[in-house]
Amino acid sequence: MRLDPTLLQVIACPVCHSALEPDDAAGELLCTGCPRAYPVRDDIPVLLADHARTRSLE
Repeated sequence: MRLDPTLLQVIACPVCHSALEPDDAAGELLCTGCPRAYPVRDDIPVLLADHARTRSLE
């Protein structure tokens, strides 16, 4: 996953507006404020709530 570091500073979770952290192994962006994980397809983040996966925070 190759995302521009500047992009990561600007984008946020569209639901709770928290920062997103990359998870290169899973190919996702993980929200730091809620349990959503957004897919990254062809190095393009898909920041649609309908496409987000809900992950366990345990």
